[in-house]
Amino acid sequence: MTDGFPGRLTEYQVIGRHLPNEANPTPKLYRMRIFAPNTVVAKSRFWYFMAQLRKLKKANGEIVSLNVIEEKRPLKVKNFGIWIRYDSRSGTHNMYKEFREMSRTDAVEALYQDMAARHRSRFGSIHILKVVEIDNNDSIRRPYIKQLLQKDLKFPLPHRAGGKVGKKVFAYSRPSTFA
Repeated sequence: MTDGFPGRLTEYQVIGRHLPNEANPTPKLYRMRIFAPNTVVAKSRFWYFMAQLRKLKKANGEIVSLNVIEEKRPLKVKNFGIWIRYDSRSGTHNMYKEFREMSRTDAVEALYQDMAARHRSRFGSIHILKVVEIDNNDSIRRPYIKQLLQKDLKFPLPHRAGGKVGKKVFAYSRPSTFA
């Protein structure tokens, strides 16, 4: 919980701008989609990225709106491509990963778990550049996602215990679960 990733992520759309003044009464609006556990972290990440990308910080800017982005089809399994930039112990790296999940937020959560497991990278050192839903199956690059797109996909069930219909609770011999 100290790492800034306490629980389920939510996708936020944050729109901010420079404070209006006499020289610029209608400043340009900047919109970002940010994955964060709550609104406080979403605003904080917005100002972090704005300080890096534009000469704009919280002291001389304002957040115009903060909206939660809901998934259009939360019950459909989709393929997602995610472009990230992360800081490792040896330097900064760009990366593209693919995930098969039900929503964009689930894919990003899977990304953070995968990056923590494979590369020992923390929440704060991962910058999500782009999340895209891949509609065309020919556009999928990774073989571990391609193998799930076969027409008649079957999963083996090697170690099933038999049904207990009409059987006694205690038996004289050990049951064989390999049928």
